This record gives sequence, C-alpha cells and structure tokens, in this order.
Amino acid sequence: MELRIQNLSKRYPNGTQALADVTLTVKPGMFGLLGPNGAGKSTLMRTLATLQEADSGSATLGEINVLRDKDAVRQVLGYLPQDFGLYPKVAAEDLLEHLATLKGIRNAKERKQVVAALLQQTNLHAARKKPLGSFSGGMRQRFGIAQALLGNPRLLIVDEPTAGLDPEERVRFHNLLSEIGRDVIVILSTHIVSDVHELCAQMAVMNGGRVLLTGEPQAVISQLSGRIWRRFVEKAELPTLQSQYQIISTRLVTGRTRVHVYSESAPGAGFEPVEPDLEDAYFATIKGHVRDAPAPSLQAQG
Repeated sequence: MELRIQNLSKRYPNGTQALADVTLTVKPGMFGLLGPNGAGKSTLMRTLATLQEADSGSATLGEINVLRDKDAVRQVLGYLPQDFGLYPKVAAEDLLEHLATLKGIRNAKERKQVVAALLQQTNLHAARKKPLGSFSGGMRQRFGIAQALLGNPRLLIVDEPTAGLDPEERVRFHNLLSEIGRDVIVILSTHIVSDVHELCAQMAVMNGGRVLLTGEPQAVISQLSGRIWRRFVEKAELPTLQSQYQIISTRLVTGRTRVHVYSESAPGAGFEPVEPDLEDAYFATIKGHVRDAPAPSLQAQG
C-alpha cells in the first residue's frame, strides 16, 4: 500500500498559501517530512488525517481516495498530532480501553488483550493504573502512540513527536517508531533534522507550502559533497561575511561562531572543506542552493 499525493493545494481565508501543488509518493516504512515552522507540514498532516479540506489535488492510500472517502481512511489511520488533550485524572489503561471501544473493538476480552499489548509495546504497562496527569512528557507521547496504534493502522502520522523530550525519552521514542515503521507507512513531520537522519529511509523538505526536494537522506547529503565549507569567526565579522558568501548556518561552539557556507569551489579566506551532514543539506535547501540539483535520487519540485 502506497500513499500518493498529487498537486495538493490549500489556501486559508487570510490569504496564506499553506500548500502549493504538493506531490509525494510515500511507501511503507519511515518517511521524514522536514521543514521550519509555517512550512505547511501540519496542514498537510491534518489534510491526510481527514481533519480539513484541500482546495485542489488528490491523495490516495492504496485504493482509498483520502479526500473523498474519509470513513475508509479513518479505519486504517493512526494519528498523533503535535498537541493532544488527555484526561488528567483518568488512568492510562482505562482511557485506552475507552478509546478502543470507540475504535470499534467491542469484545471485552479482545479489547483488554489489545490494550495490554499496546501498553507493553510502549513501555507503559507498569504505569497503566496511574492517572495520565502524572505522566512525564515522554510518557504522554508514548501513550499518544498507543492510542494511535489502536485498530492496527496502515498509515501512522506523527506530528513533531519528540519536541521537548529529554535525550533518554527521545531514544526510547525513536526505538518505538523504528519498530512500528517496519510494517506500516509512518510519516514523521518534524523540524528536528537528527530525527529524520536517524529514523527515516526516505524524506522530503518543505518550505512555504512547497516540496523543495525528496530523496534518501544519504543521497541528499552526498549531493553536497565538496560544496560545504567551514570557518570559525568573530561575531563582529558576520555582517561582512553574509554579504560575500552564501552562508547556510551559524552556530556558537565553545564561545566561537562556526560558519558553514555553500560554494561550488573553494571560497578562500580561511574556509576549510567539511563533510556535509543532513543539517547542511536541510539549510542549503531552505535557502535555495540545492533546489535544482540534478541527481536521480534528489528530485527537485516546486
């Protein structure tokens, strides 16, 4: 089962073009959707989750018309939005059983088995009797995945799932998503580059409502080989450098400012070559330096 999105567009009443001819093909496995805040990622996720309408275009999940047959989509969909509400005084097990009933699991014995299995899978079984209001941020996110997995979905959408998690919870959540992504389509919408690099076999970068590129993370990185250069500078030098070079990122490292620039050839001025990573590829794409790069696995769009 593949998810095929073709020329999907959405303009809000205030004039914001949230989606502009978005075209993507997503196969089973982990698919990373990278982009800054306001890129259109959440609008795309909500549209695929049948929570809002598109103005034009199409989306199909296997034989299901996502935009028209919303009931069929919801039967095979799991969705973890960026912000979701919980009943703080209700125990995790009790709420998951209630949600399982709403999902159509009517048999009480089957429902208890499903709930117990999901609590085990998300490492929450020991906390099943605790009220959700006592859960940490990571535990809340894992509960969100548990409810999203009710009904054995074929498409799982998670929107900014690791934002705000501590390092240990991020690792635990990564492992959980990797396990889930073996069998179903998992779309990971995020602005955290490392999440995509560590988890996803396929990815896309969005900005301004458009898909700028798609490909395998390593192929995207390889496209920049020999084009990223680094230099440590004083903060006061930045304005001059910004007028002379295509700076893609700056970062303060041990009290000094590290500058990465995009250049087809050695820029001189003390810059040294550096092996690119996915963060370099992301920033270079957002700034328009690799949008039209010709490569079989790096498809420029928009």
